[in-house]
Amino acid sequence: MFTRICLSLALLVTTPMWSQVVPTATGGAPADNDDTQMQTPPPVSGEPYPTMVGSEARSNYLRAAVNVNVAYDDNVLTGASDHAIGDAIYSILPTISLDQTTPRLRQTLTYSPGFTFYQRTTALNEVDQNAAANFQYRLRPHASISVRDSLQKSSNAFNQAESAVSGSSQVPPTTVITPFGDRLSNTLSAELSYQFRRNSMLGGGGSMTNLNYPNPSQVPGLYNSSSRGGGAFWSVRLSSTQYLGTTYQYSRSQSNALQAESATQTNTISLFYTIYLKHTFSLSFSGGPQHSDFAQTSQQTQGSWTPSAMASIGWQRSHTNFAASYARVVTGGSGLLGAFESDSANGMVRWRAARTWSLGATASYARNKSVTPVLFTSSPGGRSISGAVSFQRTISEHLNAECGYQRLHQSYPGIAVLSGTPDIDRVYGSVSYQLTRPLGR
Repeated sequence: MFTRICLSLALLVTTPMWSQVVPTATGGAPADNDDTQMQTPPPVSGEPYPTMVGSEARSNYLRAAVNVNVAYDDNVLTGASDHAIGDAIYSILPTISLDQTTPRLRQTLTYSPGFTFYQRTTALNEVDQNAAANFQYRLRPHASISVRDSLQKSSNAFNQAESAVSGSSQVPPTTVITPFGDRLSNTLSAELSYQFRRNSMLGGGGSMTNLNYPNPSQVPGLYNSSSRGGGAFWSVRLSSTQYLGTTYQYSRSQSNALQAESATQTNTISLFYTIYLKHTFSLSFSGGPQHSDFAQTSQQTQGSWTPSAMASIGWQRSHTNFAASYARVVTGGSGLLGAFESDSANGMVRWRAARTWSLGATASYARNKSVTPVLFTSSPGGRSISGAVSFQRTISEHLNAECGYQRLHQSYPGIAVLSGTPDIDRVYGSVSYQLTRPLGR
């Protein structure tokens, strides 16, 4: 609660100054092309890599759209039987979004409810909620702040907003995916950076995440979790294309079960290095020691030292967009009980093959290995692999069509909702209609 209050006050206090924008944080040049102004490298910016290609990445627009989606999933009752049960799924997904940029401010607001209907398993019919806000602005010529908040409520993993690839060293817990169980998650974060010399910058920030399962009977073996954290960084510009720095990160994750409550606390010191090979092509690396403390109800706290590492790449061109990242850290929470050594990798590519055709692909891998001492109660570890390919066609100025294939595999032997039938294959087709209105013109 204290962290939420602090972040909210930071947002309210600076609201009158929302006439500014932070420099590009993931590989571009500063907004005003001032070579004295430093960039904020991906390991400490907190910003994800861009997902749009070329002319898609437009700002100063108000958009309203509706998407009608028809899909077939070959396994909609995971864990409910010893064999897969398929079903046709129909979704209506309206969206309204605001994307506005001024000489110093960048703000994006998106709200997207969803209405999903199952042809056979009607008990799974649902209403979804997806909302996100992102504010980036410059308080002074060399001081900037960003605030982000996102909320997701769904019982269908494929209806939830996609997680963008990030180069941030502030790695969130890897959450177990519940394909068809009610899930409510909220993430709030804020970062501040200040360039106090021509080639030196300081910064810091905080974040909080809540994960809740409103109907625990749907997800036996998973638990409500929360995490809080914060940190600081120091960055030095070695040349116009190279940055070196150090970060300190603190986090505390907690999971609540009927018989036990577990908490994992980590302190991490890392060195990072970023090189911009081109204007929109960057490579980043970070790593260092991480100390973890694990505590459980009526048990003595246990601690250990482990290495942490992070690497990422971002590449944006007029017709192609590619990003990938890898992280190795110790985390807690994520719906599981205990502390886990987490290896995660994510990648995305989008290619505009022609004026009206584009292709996209995403892939992710996550492994959670329990490092909880044997005297404590802990969830078993496991791994997940997912991927998707899609094809988009622009039919007219307002009408678009898309089709694609998605696959999800999860191996968590101790979680009943996943262990019986761990694989899901999905094919889908959709049509969307969009209206766009320019702002300030």
